[in-house]
Amino acid sequence: MEEENKIDEPINENKDLYEHFNFVAQKGQQPLRVDKYLMNYIENATRSKIQQAAKDGNIYVNDVTVKSNYKVKPNDVVRVLFEHPPYEFLLVPEDIPLTIVYEDDALLLVNKPAGMVVHPGHGNYSGTLINALTFHFDNLPNNSSNRPGLVHRIDKDTSGLLVVAKTEEAMTHLAQQFFDKTSEREYIALVWGDVKEDQGTIEGAIGRHPKNRLQNTVFIGDDAHKGKPAVTHYKVLERFGYVTLVSCKLETGRTHQIRVHLKHIGHTLFNDERYGGDRILKGTSFSKYKQFVENCFSILPRQALHAKTLGFVHPVTQEKMKFDSPVPDDIAQCLEKWRNYSKNSIQ
Repeated sequence: MEEENKIDEPINENKDLYEHFNFVAQKGQQPLRVDKYLMNYIENATRSKIQQAAKDGNIYVNDVTVKSNYKVKPNDVVRVLFEHPPYEFLLVPEDIPLTIVYEDDALLLVNKPAGMVVHPGHGNYSGTLINALTFHFDNLPNNSSNRPGLVHRIDKDTSGLLVVAKTEEAMTHLAQQFFDKTSEREYIALVWGDVKEDQGTIEGAIGRHPKNRLQNTVFIGDDAHKGKPAVTHYKVLERFGYVTLVSCKLETGRTHQIRVHLKHIGHTLFNDERYGGDRILKGTSFSKYKQFVENCFSILPRQALHAKTLGFVHPVTQEKMKFDSPVPDDIAQCLEKWRNYSKNSIQ
């Protein structure tokens, strides 16, 4: 039987250690090797890197270093500590081109391409929007998370509009509008299935998925306290039979909100790998159809979500401003394929 190893070496208070990850094991956690446990929770991590971290004494459970075969138990506090700060705080300006839709002394609007991460994080330390912003602009104000200029964010593989604050006053004013839910945000999304209602509202608290920390999920009823309240209004724009194009307006701005809410009502985003939309969820079993869908996935190699419209009150002039961005080519080409398919097929 494999020996479970724990090294009785508490955190060394004489060393400057920086916390990179912190997880608390669920009450129902089955005994699981700590390297396998961390693989489930740390994005882009490899098992060999986790095992090396354990070998180097960087993995702690309940403030004591453990080896990689330590079995995680309910309520264990698992932390990964290193002598260097997390790389996302070591911000390096990079000469990356930006598509600036509008700019004045207080703010700017950026049209972010799919594939660009908004701010540095684990596994994405360069090439982000913030790396680009800090190269092109000096003295951007920090938000509450010390992210220069950022008022809000969108996911890596979501394209579309972001407002960036250039002054402390603009940061405070714009952040308050997002907090008060007075900003206007409209997305377009292609989802699996034929959405039954022409329009509707999805309400459900959103929080971290209990079994997969890389996903969020909806908590309702007695479990609602496990998430944060979230509201999404949707409207059908176009129907293609097996998939539907919808417009989504956000009242709140939770992480993955549209992706999670639409999956909750049975309409996962088309080609959303993280939430299972990269498989055929609706349609026939014909190989010709399978080939068609795979062609669509090739054209649109990401979730079909675009932040199309952004509206807010200008922090200085108090003027109501509204910006619209064109649907990017990858989504437009995919939609055209579905249009042609739905016209030429018997649903």
